[in-house]
Order: sequence, then structure tokens, then C-alpha cells
Amino acid sequence: MAPLKVTIVGSGNWGSAIARIVGATTKQNPGEFDSTVKMWVFEEMIDGRKLSEIINETHENVKYLPGKILPDNVVAVPDLLESCQDANVLIFVVPHQFVGRICSTLKGNLKADGVQAISLIKGVSVRKEGGLKLISEEIEEALGLDCSVLMGANLAPEVAADNFCEATIGCKQRKDQGPILKKLFHTPHFRINVVEDAHTVELCGALKNIVACAAGFSDGLGYGDNTKAAIIRLGLMEMTKFVEHYYPGSNLETFFESCGVADLITTCYGGRNRKVCEAFVKAGGKPLAEIEKELLNGQSAQGPLTAEEVYLMMEKQGGLHDKFPLFTAVHKICSGKVEPTGLIDCLRNHPEHMRDF
Repeated sequence: MAPLKVTIVGSGNWGSAIARIVGATTKQNPGEFDSTVKMWVFEEMIDGRKLSEIINETHENVKYLPGKILPDNVVAVPDLLESCQDANVLIFVVPHQFVGRICSTLKGNLKADGVQAISLIKGVSVRKEGGLKLISEEIEEALGLDCSVLMGANLAPEVAADNFCEATIGCKQRKDQGPILKKLFHTPHFRINVVEDAHTVELCGALKNIVACAAGFSDGLGYGDNTKAAIIRLGLMEMTKFVEHYYPGSNLETFFESCGVADLITTCYGGRNRKVCEAFVKAGGKPLAEIEKELLNGQSAQGPLTAEEVYLMMEKQGGLHDKFPLFTAVHKICSGKVEPTGLIDCLRNHPEHMRDF
């Protein structure tokens, strides 16, 4: 078999951090991977120069990952079709609201066979009838590809700094696709475990951002670690119930992988969702979108949007809000329907605290 050609669809903070890993592993495994890794860059002008040109000349994404050098085999390509047309492996790492538009452009323009995808995107979408649609399912349905997922306790700056990290790959065809995907991402400082419970892996990655928003509200209100511990515990309970509701029979052990409790804890103490939601409370009425723009340098916080989509999903399916009060409270606070202090009322009155002996 010819070496597999790899394309990274996305070049933000996380996409650039992953590019450092994938650029290295493809070089180290020339029998399995083509040496050139293409990275699709949404073109922007930085001080009068094109971002893609800066990346290719300096091997640095000066906007989204400044100070970290990308391997010289990572090539920035501003044309989406050009970056993907010959790829065997597509690594999707863009904000989840852009997936539909990207897939629409790629449809019919990829290789006829031998193409697989892996999503590093933490979010969900809603089907027209109100049901849940995973981002991996959206990619599969749009492009006719198998799509695995990679999730974990992976704050991009720490990954880019080569700090020790773990991640989980959820792969429906674990024996067929798992080995090559592990070889693509596994390094001495970025350790990969592969499981077949892909739905749980992906939902953990999406839902933990909602819980991180609650942690940010708590920080903004001035509460301490005890309150945050309660948010993490109740949030994890709602995550497990949500996954079981939509995908019965999920493996409980998956929640103890990096994609589960580890990612939840990390995101509730660091990460952009917690940061934005803390600032939202302290700003006292400034719109969340404005705060996001001020703090994230063009990146987006996925938690508020995921909370909205989960809320609408539950509403369309007969009002499941009472089963997931923390998720519901986060959406109502983000949308301005409830004051941030309403989070504490949610914690006090959570059904978990109302159980009889």
C-alpha cells in the first residue's frame, strides 16, 4: 500500500497543536504515512500578510499558536478542496457550527475510496425531527466516510508545550482502523488509548463543555473548590444519563478514560469555556458573544452553543429538562433567561439531593 496522505481540516489553536504531533509522527513512520501533512487554513490577513504564507515561511501559526514551531512537513493550504482532494485521512478540527458548510464543499470532491475521517470536534447538532446528531455522524452522512473521534483532557497550549497528556480514540472498527490511528497520534508525551465505544467518547467531549460553563459561572460568583466539585459530580451524573438516554448500553468504563472524567476536571479548572463564563458573570450584563470576541482571539467557546442545542433537543423530544437541570440552567444563564445566581439554586434543588432513603 502507498503511504497514507493526511490532511488536517482546521488550523486554530487545537488544530495547530495537533499539527505539531501529526507532523512528527508522519515523519517517524514513512512506511505508513506520506511525509507531507496538509493543513487547511481559513485565510486571514495578519499585519498585511496572508496567514497561510506566514505559516509556510516561518512554520509558526502566529495568530492561534504563537511561539510554537510546526514541523516543516506541515504545509498550510488556504483552498479547502486542494488540501483534501488526495487525502486518505481527514482530521477534522474546526468549530462544530462550520462542519455542515465544510462537508457540503467537500462532498463529491474526495478520493473515491480508501478515505477515513477522525473528528477532534467537541459539540453536537440537532436533527430536523429533534433527535441527537453527533458531529461524527454529520461527517459520515455528508461524505459517506467512516469517522472515528479523538477526545481527552487536552488543553491545546499544554499539548503544544509537549506536556504529558492522554487522549482517547473512539473507533467503531477498532481492529481495522485503531492501529493506524493510534500510530498517527501516539507519542511519548501524547498517549492514546483506543476504545470501540465511540458514541460515549464523543458525547463526553461535547457535554463536558456545558459543565465547564457552570464551573465558570461559579468562579465568577466567587464560590470555591467545594462548589466546583459539586458541579463536576452532578455534571458527570447528567453526562452519563444523557449518553445512556440517547445511546443505551454504553460502556461505563469509557467515562473513566481521558475523554471522560479527566477531560471534565481539566475543562472545569482551565479552558476557554470556563474562562468566558467567569468573565460573563463579572462583566454584569455584557453579551456573552462580545466577551468571547474580547478574550479568545478569534476562537470560539463551544459550551454555550452546545448547551443551546442540547436544550432545544430536549424540548423537541417532550421536555426532558427536569432530567438534566444543570444542562438546562447553563443554557438559560447563557441566553439571559436566568441570572447567574440561578446556578446555585439549581445545585441546591438538584434531583440528586431529593432522593429519599
